[in-house]
Amino acid sequence: MNTDADGQSGAVVAARSREGSPAAADFVPSALGTREHWDAVYERELRTFQEYGDTGEIWFGEESMNRLIRWMQKHKIPLDASVLDIGTGNGVFLVELVKHGFSNITGIDYCPSAIKLSASILQKEGVSNINLKVEDFLNLSTKLSGFHVCIDKGTFDAISLNPDNAVEKRKQYVMSLSRVLEVKGFFLITSCNWTKAELLDVFSEGFELFEELPTPKFTFGGCLGTGFELRDLSASAFLIRGWDQRGVTPRPAQVSF
Repeated sequence: MNTDADGQSGAVVAARSREGSPAAADFVPSALGTREHWDAVYERELRTFQEYGDTGEIWFGEESMNRLIRWMQKHKIPLDASVLDIGTGNGVFLVELVKHGFSNITGIDYCPSAIKLSASILQKEGVSNINLKVEDFLNLSTKLSGFHVCIDKGTFDAISLNPDNAVEKRKQYVMSLSRVLEVKGFFLITSCNWTKAELLDVFSEGFELFEELPTPKFTFGGCLGTGFELRDLSASAFLIRGWDQRGVTPRPAQVSF
């Protein structure tokens, strides 16, 4: 969770344009879904780190990172498994992965300042064996592929708020995920905007739910309003399993919400 240029919360919490699934009724567009917003956020956070050593906020809190790492350990994900952090931000999650022994990690973000911030924090922590790339996940320019685990903590939420055809961008996201995720891989996604049913609808082509990770509940607004929705939702974590794109055999790419 971050703070925007006006000091307001940068949490990706969405209002709905009308009742119904976002597959049919889109989220209300927001600056939180634009690159310009996140460029400004991470340029400011980079300056703050350089001046004060403050690494910035951790999306969904430290427990969200620990929850995902515990799941990886429980399911005996090999420490040399290739892991992709989609929208890595300040890279703090990358540091935690290294501390728990994972050694083949890539972090991408479309904000150059976020990657600079990540690199600075990794250097401060004495971590040097992580791949960092400036990459737009919707328009990948490099040959990213073959990842055993892909992780998203808020990036898909932000994309869903883009004022410029968010529905199409969500489709591009799913296509990119299919490209980078290895057969029998796992996709772990943490979201505060989407219900399980909605995410399963978005990822219905090529993926299936493997597991939902228990999460504590917290409230945004605490009520349902006319014309928009403020939900009592957890930042839910899900694991989705991918299928062979021909629809014939299970593709063990799994999505975890």
